[in-house]
Amino acid sequence: MRFDPGKADRHWQQRWDEARLFEADSDSDKPKAYVLEMFPYPSGRIHMGHVRNYTMGDVLARYRRMTGCEVLHPMGWDAFGMPAENAAMERKVHPGEWTWENIRTMREQLKGIGFAFDWSRELATCNPDYYGHEQAIFLDLLDAGLVFRKESEVNWDPVDMTVLANEQVIDGKGWRSGAEVERKKLSQWFLKITQFADELLEGLDSLDKWPDKVRLMQENWIGKSVGLQFRFALADAVGDQTDVEVFTTRPDTIFGSSFIAVAADHPLAQAVAADDADAQAFIDKCKAGGTSAADIETAEKQGYDTGLKAVHPFDPDWHLPVYIANFVLMDYGTGAVFGVPGHDQRDFEFATKYDLPSKRVVARLLEEADAPIGKEADTEAGVAVNSRFLDGMDTEAAKAEVIKRAEAGKWGEGQTVFRLRDWGVSRQRYWGTPIPIIHCDACGAVPVPRDQLPIILPDDVSFDIPGNPLDRHPTWGKVDCPECGSPARRETDTLDTFVDSSWYFIRFASQPKDKPFDKAEAEKWLPVGQYIGGVEHAILHLLYARFITRALQYIGKVDIAEPFAGLFTQGMVTHETYQAADGSWLSPGEVTRSGDDWTRVDNGERVTPGRVEKMSKSKKNTVDPTPILDKYGADAVRWFMLSDSPPERDLEWSEGGIEGAGRFVQRVWRLAHAEKGKGEDKSVLQKMHRTIAAVTEAIEGLQFNKAVAAVYELVNTLEKADGSASRDEAIDTLIKLIAPMAPHLAEEAAAARGGEGFIADAAWPTHDPTMLVDDEVTMVVQVNGKLRDKIQVARGLPKDEAEAMALALDKIQSQLDGNPPRKVIVVPDRLVNIVA
Repeated sequence: MRFDPGKADRHWQQRWDEARLFEADSDSDKPKAYVLEMFPYPSGRIHMGHVRNYTMGDVLARYRRMTGCEVLHPMGWDAFGMPAENAAMERKVHPGEWTWENIRTMREQLKGIGFAFDWSRELATCNPDYYGHEQAIFLDLLDAGLVFRKESEVNWDPVDMTVLANEQVIDGKGWRSGAEVERKKLSQWFLKITQFADELLEGLDSLDKWPDKVRLMQENWIGKSVGLQFRFALADAVGDQTDVEVFTTRPDTIFGSSFIAVAADHPLAQAVAADDADAQAFIDKCKAGGTSAADIETAEKQGYDTGLKAVHPFDPDWHLPVYIANFVLMDYGTGAVFGVPGHDQRDFEFATKYDLPSKRVVARLLEEADAPIGKEADTEAGVAVNSRFLDGMDTEAAKAEVIKRAEAGKWGEGQTVFRLRDWGVSRQRYWGTPIPIIHCDACGAVPVPRDQLPIILPDDVSFDIPGNPLDRHPTWGKVDCPECGSPARRETDTLDTFVDSSWYFIRFASQPKDKPFDKAEAEKWLPVGQYIGGVEHAILHLLYARFITRALQYIGKVDIAEPFAGLFTQGMVTHETYQAADGSWLSPGEVTRSGDDWTRVDNGERVTPGRVEKMSKSKKNTVDPTPILDKYGADAVRWFMLSDSPPERDLEWSEGGIEGAGRFVQRVWRLAHAEKGKGEDKSVLQKMHRTIAAVTEAIEGLQFNKAVAAVYELVNTLEKADGSASRDEAIDTLIKLIAPMAPHLAEEAAAARGGEGFIADAAWPTHDPTMLVDDEVTMVVQVNGKLRDKIQVARGLPKDEAEAMALALDKIQSQLDGNPPRKVIVVPDRLVNIVA
């Protein structure tokens, strides 16, 4: 008899739905467990990365349920964003139509894998029932002073016609369009994340169930540093510009100064450009580049010598040239820096290009003061050299001395600063949450009255020309001012989609109709006990979610500071890539292999196999889960996703791996139909209890591959064991152990063995600690310290009996040659050493 996965999958999924088995009860007295995987963007169909991510979360959710917890394990859709607008332009459909169709498709695919989601709490961020509450939260934050509007230099994507966050600029290009990003000044709405910089940094210490690498990434992004803000006086004023203010975290290097550089938008640069056409041309050139840190670091350093000189604060005869530079931004620090080429790589590259001096002012030892700067800047701390009164001081002492003298001379002061910048949330696109603001010429920016929420997106929009359709809509933006009644206009920018995903986990926990969430009900579940998702979200999503949670705490909406108590970042699913002779990418289904040769299925032309890489649509190395599920069933796919690699590492998809998982399903099915036996088999019971302990520990530690390995060992034992009551008990236990990982097989197998109800409701097996102890041990037998034999003995065997067994061995008798031993040393359960 073979297990029919297709039939079993459909049957048990229907049974679970009818019983509403996985709906969470907020009023339950059981311990609460909130398991959440990062919700997907509804792009069309799920991929194997989704399957792996959600399988891990599902195993943990089902396990927690079996251990007696009330489990919240919801699913929803991060449904706003640029891809829907791109689809609207390419396919001539409305973004909403495209999005909701994708949601329907992906929902059915996820249900087909048997995930234990609470579908009663399903949400989509593009639904007014969701984004209307987000608008209310925006107004709450506005009332609390955590929202503001200002003109700022932004990353402008000229293809998507929208602002990008710094993190959305990759190698100088828009993360979705791939277009070269430009700098542009726009009035933008910001969330005051910098107000919580210290809290966000200090809070990382409490997140001991987060990966160290994620905490470090956030720590570096927040970037707290202590430094000096001070002024260089100009030798000659330009208009009303008499000095240049800079900030540095390395004031100890002040005697290594080689130049001053200001941003293209700095008032000094603008004053110079007013009478210098070449300076203006350079400023215009600077605007054709991204504003992200990555862009600044990787772009060629370029500058324009203004001809101005700045006076060194410790030496009035020391004048430094002043440049306008493309690597300095007005929104970072003061918009000006002093360059120390010997000890900053960016400054080194600039100085090399413009033949400026590079002086060593920091060395490991005072005696190394004359060591030349090599081909790169020396950025390490050490002792001050060639620095007058600082010479011989270590870096920290030298910093403190410069700050002390600057403050005494009133030309600077010590400050603590952060790399973190306020979060610009304005996006010039249609498919997003409308910002609930009305602009009035008389009253300014006025909040939309709360009884008018949600502000719903109009459906009658067109995407036939680039830009935001809301700007072109004939009526949607025309409203009266809520304060004075005069004709006014709606804000047509929509919110960054990362706002949508920065509070959805709270809405999953509580979903009243009249407000974003109920505080008391939400706090029954929060913080999320285990959050699972890709490490690529370490900065954007995870930092923003932490901020919004703290902001909601600040305004009294929740009493928690951290949204996710535990975080796990899973590896990616990878696959080999294939290229045709013309360089185009081919999908795995378009190629075939014979020996070491790869060819195209359609025309037999040679194919070049490439690197194993993350599955991506661009390189066509994706595998559609649907035909795999149809062929092997949900449990085989789930089992393979858990078995072949530690979950934090990448998993290479292989046909052989899924075939092996399919064979395992049949092996368990055959064991479920084994004839009943009688009598006890202690070795089987011992293996069963050891497996219970191993699988429990592995799932608790999110080491799912180890849980799978332990189950394989138990199955091997049971297949070889004779029929017995012990074997029957172990098979029943096996079915419970695989229930979180292969739930359809477990339900079907339990039913085949006469079980009633759902195995998903069964109690998780517990092990007997005494069964984990070996009854027998191997003792080493030595003669004069050299290994001669081994004996298998009962654990705790008395010394005299162990000695007698050792001396009776043929190999030992041969070594003694009839002579009595001079001495016998016995270490219980470990060794017998005979001194001849």
